[in-house]
Amino acid sequence: MIEAELKAVLRAPGAVLRRLEDAYGPGRVEVYRDTYYDTPDGRLAAGDRELRVREVTGADGGRTVLLTYKDARVDAVSGSKPEHEMRVADGEAAHAIVRGLGHRPALAFEKRCRNYAFEHEGRRMLATLVRVTELDGVFLEVETAAADERELPAALAAVRAVLAGLGVPEADLTSELYTEAVAASRRRTSAD
Repeated sequence: MIEAELKAVLRAPGAVLRRLEDAYGPGRVEVYRDTYYDTPDGRLAAGDRELRVREVTGADGGRTVLLTYKDARVDAVSGSKPEHEMRVADGEAAHAIVRGLGHRPALAFEKRCRNYAFEHEGRRMLATLVRVTELDGVFLEVETAAADERELPAALAAVRAVLAGLGVPEADLTSELYTEAVAASRRRTSAD
């Protein structure tokens, strides 16, 4: 499965929030605590791959842990990547297993999210308003799944249609990864 996703930096987050709420109802508020792992020599990042343990806490206090592996990008413009993800019952055990296999925490940060799940053109979609504690601005991610690279253009076209319907112009799209942006922010802070 390829995660067909586009991300935008929102100029008018309040307006986009209202459009999302009008179209899809109230969003699901969650906090993501992401820990990205790499080999000691940085082989995963060098190969544009990601290994992540995500702990999700809902507004009701419920907790979910996800173990995710993303392979290298198959589309340079969108940054879409093949993704393999599974729920894990025990977050501490997931971290211990990943460390036990020789991986080291490379970066950890928090995302405050409001998620909207819906269907568009027969596709299951997820739109997520995101605030990253260490970054300025509000981001919008819209994603769906593509079975393979042949299906990716149609999946990305559906994502672009959702973004356009929410009033998000192509000029606001960004391919910068949160990991890159957070690492750069930390480097600037430590240099000050």
